[in-house]
Amino acid sequence: MSTFQLFFLLAAAFAFGSVIGSFLNVCIFRIPAQMSIIRPGSRCPKCLEPIRWYHNIPVASWLILKARCAYCGESVPVRYPLVEALTGLLFALFFFRFGFHPVTLVFWLLSALLVAITFIDLDHQIIPDVISLPGIPLGFLCSFAVPWVSWQSSLLGILAGGGSLLAIALGYELLTKREGMGLGDVKLLAMLGAFLGVGAVFPIIFIGSVLGSLVGIPLMLLTRADRRLALPFGPFLAAGTLIYGYFIDFWDPLMRWYGAALIEIFRGILT
Repeated sequence: MSTFQLFFLLAAAFAFGSVIGSFLNVCIFRIPAQMSIIRPGSRCPKCLEPIRWYHNIPVASWLILKARCAYCGESVPVRYPLVEALTGLLFALFFFRFGFHPVTLVFWLLSALLVAITFIDLDHQIIPDVISLPGIPLGFLCSFAVPWVSWQSSLLGILAGGGSLLAIALGYELLTKREGMGLGDVKLLAMLGAFLGVGAVFPIIFIGSVLGSLVGIPLMLLTRADRRLALPFGPFLAAGTLIYGYFIDFWDPLMRWYGAALIEIFRGILT
């Protein structure tokens, strides 16, 4: 493949991802408000004027219209092009990483789900069941397209993902007498285990925890908050998942052995 062909394909992947990101903006706004993500069509939240397609071109329209509604002049937050550009970038990165392989589609789907979850969690500190719960069986089905994940590993990933965070959450609450982690994170990790198998669960928790510490500790110092600073864990689990998936070759040998060992232990318990 020539450099020009690669550049063209990456640009196409970015463009497709940014279109998906435009739809994710609708989901991020409407799902917490329990509104339909299908109807009505996109419209300005202030003047309620329907947004025409040429005013809804990802990233470009925001720049051309100078971050304002074309009809009433209402300011359009930078969040909208950010979500579009981020989704496009993730689509391009995973195409660059895996190329024309079914696993690329899996990571595109997973990236879209995680972008929506991340921004909803940042805004409302919730991870909607309408995304995470259907994501568990969907992840199990998609795991058949992931070369390094067996169906047994996917099922164990659901159990280990949900069970591990649930144990941490209950243990924290027992020791401190207050809730430190919501069940939304538990369901999210069960979904991630379904997509990527049991071997992915603990690397995702580890990477997410490191990222959370790198962000949370300086934020705590800057804001002079105590250890009760409320920081949603969902975005860090999402970031940990995408980092794990992109650099799978680093984890793969260890996680194959680890996942196979857990499956054998599980079989031994059943027999």
